[in-house]
Amino acid sequence: MPEPTWITEEFALAIHERQLAEHGGGTGIRDRGMFESAMARPRQLYAYGGDSADIPALVAAYAFGLARNHPFVDGNKRTAYVVCRTFLMINGWDLVNSLDDRYAAFISMSSGEMDEKAFRGWMQSHARPQQVSEPAGEYT
Repeated sequence: MPEPTWITEEFALAIHERQLAEHGGGTGIRDRGMFESAMARPRQLYAYGGDSADIPALVAAYAFGLARNHPFVDGNKRTAYVVCRTFLMINGWDLVNSLDDRYAAFISMSSGEMDEKAFRGWMQSHARPQQVSEPAGEYT
């Protein structure tokens, strides 16, 4: 698999700030080290995970790290979800299930009811590559 386009720490922080501006919550990073750890998890998996480091596994690593490391004062689950959707989209993937199903999975994962392996399996079942452009026409 070619190297994916990553979400930078700066972009993740901008996503977090936007979520707080739209939906409210306490501002600030609670633990910078936990934030950096969460953002490094997918890159580490890509570098050392072998064949298991596909896009759904990488996005699950982002989600699990941001939601479970709890690096922000508030908005951890919201930020995890938007970072995940953004990572999927910029790499030509998206989720193909209902918002209610996504909400339930993210709540279950963030609360500890669903472990990382199960969340990765959920992501692999619900994330699909998406066609990002129209096919070329045939000209005669």
